[in-house]
Amino acid sequence: MTAVMTRPPIHQRTLLQQSLTVVWRNLLHIRRMPEMLLDVTIQPVMFVLLFAYVFGGSIDVPGTSYREFLLPGIMAQTIIFSSAIVAIGLTSDLEKGIVDRLKSLPISRSSVLVGRSLSSLIHSGIGIVVMSVTGLLIGWRIRDGLVNGVLGYLLLLLFGFSMIWLGIWVGSLMRSVEAVNGFMFTVMFPLTFVANTFAPTQDMPRWLQLIAEWNPVSALTAACRQLWGNGLAPSADAQWPLQHPVLASIAWSLLFTAVFAPLALVAFRRRSRD
Repeated sequence: MTAVMTRPPIHQRTLLQQSLTVVWRNLLHIRRMPEMLLDVTIQPVMFVLLFAYVFGGSIDVPGTSYREFLLPGIMAQTIIFSSAIVAIGLTSDLEKGIVDRLKSLPISRSSVLVGRSLSSLIHSGIGIVVMSVTGLLIGWRIRDGLVNGVLGYLLLLLFGFSMIWLGIWVGSLMRSVEAVNGFMFTVMFPLTFVANTFAPTQDMPRWLQLIAEWNPVSALTAACRQLWGNGLAPSADAQWPLQHPVLASIAWSLLFTAVFAPLALVAFRRRSRD
């Protein structure tokens, strides 16, 4: 008697396989609705061109061009906003009953979160690629070699993954997409602008400079500039995160994951039981 190969039941698949199925489901939405990529294709290009050509002429960055100074900051901003993307997507799934449908299947609830996280990271990664190409066209370069270049991109993804847990937490707490949208953008815009993303911190008032230099976004931006050879050396009186930006970025990423991941899991379980 010949053996018949059958597809394994869903419950026998690993968490990774289940999560990849959820990722594929989320990516199918992008293929069917390409307008979902506007925030990581058209908008980043507009930001790059706007700051490089409109504001760049009035911002002086000694020792380097403003375009090279700018690109790591805009990439950091884009990866920070991955938390908003996952929050909006998760709240939408909860509102529409998608999560309830997934709960009826013999799969782990964690796969819903992991799948949403990975798909949001891919979504933001597309924006990073688009901005990198745009930067190359206007004169930005990675000047410290391939290894440091890759490390810079990996650091962006690590930080983005930690911020995604914040998005999952907020998305599980809020009851509507509109509420999530308002809350996340109210938090994210000051976080990304009160930093060294678009202008050096040296010219800021001292009290604002302290806030900006301890801002995790500043550490991430400075780390990418350091790895890519795109920025200034930190001043002698700069705060510790800017003196050691790579180490500080890794530390912030681990801290955010340790804090927000448990909160996100608890909030999602409570919300999915409602």
